[in-house]
Amino acid sequence: MDNQFFQEQREQSMIKARIVSKYFKRWAGVMLGTIKKYDRQAQKLAYIDLFAGPGRYDDQSKSTPILVLETILADPDLSSRMLTLFNDKDNDNIKSLKTSVALLPEVAQLKYAPIFFNEEVGDEIAQWFSQQRMVPTFFFVDPWGYKGLSRNLVSSIIKDWGCDCVFFFNYNRINMGVNNSVIEPHLLSLFGEEKLTQIREQIVNAAPDERESIIIQALCYAFKGNEQRFVLPFRFRNNEGTRTSHHLIFITKNFRGYDIMKTIMAEESSDNKDGVANFEYNPRDMRYKQGSLFDMLSRPIDDLQSMLLQEYSERTIDFMELYEKHSVDKPYIKKNYKDVLWTLYDADKITAVNPKGNPPRKGTFSDEMRITFGGAK
Repeated sequence: MDNQFFQEQREQSMIKARIVSKYFKRWAGVMLGTIKKYDRQAQKLAYIDLFAGPGRYDDQSKSTPILVLETILADPDLSSRMLTLFNDKDNDNIKSLKTSVALLPEVAQLKYAPIFFNEEVGDEIAQWFSQQRMVPTFFFVDPWGYKGLSRNLVSSIIKDWGCDCVFFFNYNRINMGVNNSVIEPHLLSLFGEEKLTQIREQIVNAAPDERESIIIQALCYAFKGNEQRFVLPFRFRNNEGTRTSHHLIFITKNFRGYDIMKTIMAEESSDNKDGVANFEYNPRDMRYKQGSLFDMLSRPIDDLQSMLLQEYSERTIDFMELYEKHSVDKPYIKKNYKDVLWTLYDADKITAVNPKGNPPRKGTFSDEMRITFGGAK
């Protein structure tokens, strides 16, 4: 990795670290709750960062490993259960990270001391993970470029219960090299031969935004595979806001994890229209908050309302079933659905009752509501 990357924490890097550390905290809470529910007191949890970096930027801003360790140290349950493994092929980065970790207050109180490796990530590591029965683990895979990132690696590390993954996808480099035979082995490891051929055919004469959509959709499809996986991308624009630099891609096998990360990414988005997040960070959005006339007239929440009325016409369904089935691969979070359903209820376009037969309280819509579309109050 180019160590110049760590000389100053760019705002994009801060957002990335915040998304990952926020999700880690929520994920760990869910895992602890599940373990305690089933009285599995000896169960361990793990956090693994395969491209950890030096821990801090030159301006002493904290990168992801330090933020995660601080979360663990703040919780006695996590401190007594959490295994942490940090790897980086750059020995200087590992030395720096060890120093930063050693300076954390009370780090010696961890039941399991952090483990550090200085290895290059490749097929051997993917094969090793595939042969292990993993404890619930949150993986962060953040290569500077693309070498080491593959479908086999991700599949091997999320195969077991409670294992989720976030990885960095360097769209700018992949976009520039998609027809470059030199990096074809890396592209094949990400997309597979059939999907890579389709990408190359589809991007011919495609506009930049369309080209990006083709590549990201293909990537999400490749990582979903034939299994029940949820894939969620978050885009980062360059400092000028003119083009995409990279994406964070989140993968989980559980809708609850998908819902949690979707809410976090929506909160960290730099813009939203009518309460619907754009799932990207664009520095230009932060500098110019006033939208265009088109943006002010755009009402994506109305699109959700129309979809629900059309797709669920004359049907009765529980709210959580509707939300879990309808929200996947759409930009809407739970709050958007509840806002829309309250509007429809207030307009007599649906009926709704909770298990006790009570209607929603004014302005609210609980998870327990059972909804009938097409009826009148």
